[in-house]
Amino acid sequence: MRISVSSDMDEPVARLLVAALRERGHEVLTHGALRPGDDSRWAVCSAAAARDVADGTADQAVVCCWTGTGASIAANKVPGVRAALCTDAYSAEGARRWNDANVLALSLRLTSGPVLGEILDAWLAGAPGEDAEDRENLARVAGLDDARGTVPGA
Repeated sequence: MRISVSSDMDEPVARLLVAALRERGHEVLTHGALRPGDDSRWAVCSAAAARDVADGTADQAVVCCWTGTGASIAANKVPGVRAALCTDAYSAEGARRWNDANVLALSLRLTSGPVLGEILDAWLAGAPGEDAEDRENLARVAGLDDARGTVPGA
């Protein structure tokens, strides 16, 4: 799988993230502080990684900033992106199953090496569920992208 990764800071956990994805056999595209000379502002690099997913350059993305919140917000502004800020394996698995999240947001401050491994295991093993209510909610989210703020059927 091709995974786009961004970070606004060159922190050990960000480097560990890139290494862990490569060790698992994924092709990694980097943005921000992980790519020399790139713009490392969280709003810029997170949106760049999210655009890779939206335009099909990458299958998924992982966006990082100090809390993970700004990276998640910026990524979610890209139509077609469903970014989820995850702090543990349970939230990562749920984001994939219930929300069909295609961008993982991580906190550089809170994510330790062992927790990173658990989150990646859950995220990469996860898949969208088949629950009808979840599918309906995802269709509504897609409608928000299409209509830029109008909820279909509301």
